[in-house]
This record gives sequence, structure tokens and C-alpha cells, in this order.
Amino acid sequence: MGKKVGIEVSIAASDAVGLCDVDVVAAYPITPQTHVVEHLAELVADGRLDAEFVPVESEHSAMSVCCGSAAVGARTFTATSAQGLALMAEIVFIASSMRLPIVMFLANRALSAPLSIWNDHSDTMMVRDCGWIQVFCENGQEVYDSIFHAFRVAEDPLVSLPVMINVDGFTLTHVIEPIEFWTKEMVQKYLPPFQPLYRLHPDKVVSMGAFGMPEIYAEQKMAHDQALLASASVIKKAWDEQGELTGRKYSPVELYRTEGADTLILAMGSICETASLAVDKMREDGRKVGLVKLRLWRPLPFTELRKILSCAKDVLVLDRAISPGAANAPVTTEIRALMYHEPQRPNIHCMIAGLGGRDVTAADVTKMLETVLSEKDVEYRIYGVRG
Repeated sequence: MGKKVGIEVSIAASDAVGLCDVDVVAAYPITPQTHVVEHLAELVADGRLDAEFVPVESEHSAMSVCCGSAAVGARTFTATSAQGLALMAEIVFIASSMRLPIVMFLANRALSAPLSIWNDHSDTMMVRDCGWIQVFCENGQEVYDSIFHAFRVAEDPLVSLPVMINVDGFTLTHVIEPIEFWTKEMVQKYLPPFQPLYRLHPDKVVSMGAFGMPEIYAEQKMAHDQALLASASVIKKAWDEQGELTGRKYSPVELYRTEGADTLILAMGSICETASLAVDKMREDGRKVGLVKLRLWRPLPFTELRKILSCAKDVLVLDRAISPGAANAPVTTEIRALMYHEPQRPNIHCMIAGLGGRDVTAADVTKMLETVLSEKDVEYRIYGVRG
């Protein structure tokens, strides 16, 4: 195992990308993603990373470059946030449909307007159906480890799909945390050289992203969906092997103090650490409350979730994004649909919290739970809204 140091999470993520020996980095700077690509540019400029750093004129161009580089067989990385992802979205859908194993670091940030540089999950929920594998990180060590896992999964010949690593902007990206680094030998043992299934090459001509007539479009979409669902086994296996290598075990769904709990809180990202503090306090007070940490957002681990949530009487979903004009927020919508036909279906409550970076404390989480349990027939509530 490598050394353990206190370092900014964005810088640690960049160092992990460097250890993966990427061939191409194409990105456009946007807060709070900028430190990631700035450090990668430094690594390339200083000769510490033998890669092409392409300083494009927009995020749309960044993903376009990534598609081109991945299509010719280059290990490819990019990063973005919020409005950058919005501008990039057209090509994000193309990348997954063409089965290009790109890895993207998404520094989650609220979408404008009004202009906000702070964290919530509105950007990633905008593209939740883009066909990428999508993972949420709780802390800095998990962000660092997820870089290696993402390349391992994306490039597996049984997968060949892009991976999006969701990292809460500022809440994680700009904080200094103790990170246990990998050695180069560990990376080489875990991450094999990239061997693409297909690549653009003048000596062996293939077509990628060709026109899809109505007679084949539905079949292609079904094949894409089946490939994404099938990637779950590779994702789990790669996490298991990473656990053997590092001693840190990750899984699609992680449970915290759920033994005997009749009330569960379900959350994603860094708010899970805050929620765990709330659970600790409520457990001390004799309340049967547990926490479900949803790490793998796509493909959604529906079998595991159904088994876990069926044991509860009430489930509070902490959503970090709003669906204007809808009856629910994005994650709550998924969970309610998931449990609809279950014979033992819990009461699923929705609380939208932390929009635009508004602070959420452990006491807030407790208050949210008390609020939804005391109210009936309330579809959702935005916590902390004044007026």
C-alpha cells in the first residue's frame, strides 16, 4: 500500500488519473471541477504524465474529443460540472450509445438560474437516463479509489460503457482529507492495458454512430439497456477485487446501523456522512433508525434495494434535486416505482435538501425525518425553504 497523506480531493483524483496512464485528457475548466484538470495539465506539462491534454473551447468539444480518442483506442478522461454538463449533454448520450469507455469526473453543482456554484445533484439528474454507469462518492478516499474502478469497469470487454463519477462540488472537491495512495505496482496489478473491442483504424475500416433506421433503432436501445444492466456483475467483481487489494470494500448499496430498524434513510453522496451522525444520535435515543447509502445509481441495484427496503415501515429519501412540476423528486420517483408492486411496501417519504449548496446538518436530518413521519399525504417537501 502507498503512503497516506492529507491532500485536496480533486488533486488526489488527478493523481489517480495519472497513475492510470491515460492517453488523452480533454476538458474545459468550470467551477468546482477546475482543480482536477488544472493539476492534470501540470502533470502533462511537467512530463510526469505522457498524455495529450487537449484544451478545448467548450464542454461540447471536450466530450467530442473524448469520443474520438476513445474510438481509436486511447484511454480517455474528462471532467465537468453543472452548465458544462448541460452543454456537453448532446455528446454524453452519443458516447454511451457508441459504447465508448470514457471516464468522467462530475463535480456536482446546482444548475442555473439563478447562478450558483454550489452543490446539489441537479446536474447529474439531468442526464440520469444517458446510458452511462453512474457512481456516487461519499468521501475523498472513495473518490480516489473510484478512478481506478471506473477505468477497470469501463474498459472491460464485457462492459465497454462510459463511467460517470459523481463527486459533490466543494463539499468534497475542495476539502483536504487523508487519502491512502496506491502504488504504481498496485495499479498495474488491478488495471490491465486498454484493449478496445473495436477501434477506428484506416487498415480495418468500421463505422461508428451510423444512421439508425426505425427498423433497428429500438433494437439498439434495447441492446444498450441490456448491456448497462449486465455491467452490474462486472462492477461488483471489480469492487471485490479492489477490496482484496486495498482492504476497502465497496458495494452498490451500503448499510449503516440498519439492524432491527423500522425506519430507514436513503441517501447518495457526501450527505451520507451527515446522515450517519444523525442515525448515531437517534440510535442513542432508542429510535430504530438506519441508513441506506446508494452508491451505484446506474445500473440501479433494484434487487438489493427491494430486499432492504421491504424490511422497513418507513423510508425517507433525501433527494438533492427537484423535478419542477412533478409529484416527486428524481430519486424518490425511482424508489417509489421500484417498490410499487412489493407485497411489503414501506411508506416512502420525500425530502429535498441542500439545494444550491444550502447547509444540511445532522440535526437537520433528524428534523426532516420527524417532519415526514408526523405528516400524512405529503408528496414531498423542500427542507428549509423560508417564506
